[in-house]
Amino acid sequence: MKAVLGVLGTLLVIGGGWFGMYRGWRNRQSRQADLAPLPAVPEGKVKGVEGVYVATTTAGDWMDRIAVHELGVRSTADLAVSEAGLIFHRQGASDVFIPAAHLTGVRTDRGIAGKVTAEASGLVVVTWTHDGRELDTGFRPRRKADSAGLTASISTLIGAEQ
Repeated sequence: MKAVLGVLGTLLVIGGGWFGMYRGWRNRQSRQADLAPLPAVPEGKVKGVEGVYVATTTAGDWMDRIAVHELGVRSTADLAVSEAGLIFHRQGASDVFIPAAHLTGVRTDRGIAGKVTAEASGLVVVTWTHDGRELDTGFRPRRKADSAGLTASISTLIGAEQ
C-alpha cells in the first residue's frame, strides 16, 4: 500500500510541475499577444547552414523567451542568408524570416534561453527589431567552423542596409 501511495504521490508532483509549466507558458503567450505577426517568408527555398534554431528572446535578457508566433520553439533548422534577409527553415515549426532592414547586430555568445554551450562562441545571436521591440535570435550551427562565416555574412548584410 505504501508503494502505491508513493507512486501516486510522485505522479501527482510530476503532474503538478507539468501543469505549472503549461500555465506559465500560456501566461507568457498572453503577455506577448500584442506582438505583430512576422513578415511572410519569401518564396523559394535557399539552402543554408545546418544547425539548431534555439529561441528568440527579448534583446539583452537571454532568459525572456518569446512565446508567440512559435518564436520560442526550438527546432532543427538551416539558416539561409540572402539579400532580402535571414530565413530560418525549421523542421516541426513555421519558418522565420527576418528582413535585412530589421537586422541591427550579430555576435557569437555562450547561451540563450534553452541552450548554453561549453565554448564562448557556440551560438550565433542575431539582434533585430520587430514591432518596436528589440529581439535576439539564437542559432547553433551544426559545424563549429560555420560560425565565423555565418557571422561575417550577416555583418556584411547589416552593413549593406545601413
